[in-house]
Amino acid sequence: MPNTESQGRIHTSTCIIAVIPIYSENNNFILNNKDLRIDTFRSSGAGGQHVNTTNSAIRVVHIPSGITVECQDERSQHTNKTKAINILKSKLMSLEKEKKNDFFNIRKKLLGSGIRSDRIRTYNFPNNRIIDHRIKIRINKLNEILNSGNIELLLNPLIYKYIFNKINILLNK
Repeated sequence: MPNTESQGRIHTSTCIIAVIPIYSENNNFILNNKDLRIDTFRSSGAGGQHVNTTNSAIRVVHIPSGITVECQDERSQHTNKTKAINILKSKLMSLEKEKKNDFFNIRKKLLGSGIRSDRIRTYNFPNNRIIDHRIKIRINKLNEILNSGNIELLLNPLIYKYIFNKINILLNK
């Protein structure tokens, strides 16, 4: 049990600890050729006789994400391929940026500002209880967690709330 002051109040303090992956800001986005499927086909639409005689249109599929880009703007297959790959890179970088923003929004929500009134978790030693205020859960096994290091009792509900729920939301879009 923590030390108390002369009037019997328990000392409290606050801290923020964050363990997060490091994202590198890399403007030289590199696509693996093995992740791409590139198809050629005949352009459609206005353009005269040339449209139906050559396979100048390009379809690029990024296999891991399923993103497909088609380009038939130019008469040259190589120019269309370059344009399609650049569009694909832009879409993938945008998707990565969106994931990064989601990650930092979740992180900010989980950590809060760090001020004392920003309660995240309360450890009540006399009642052997931990209350996580973010997900509104009470665990009456404080001694077990501290003595055995069985921190999964605290982490699993958080993982379920913030990871699995996020995955379910993304899957149901």
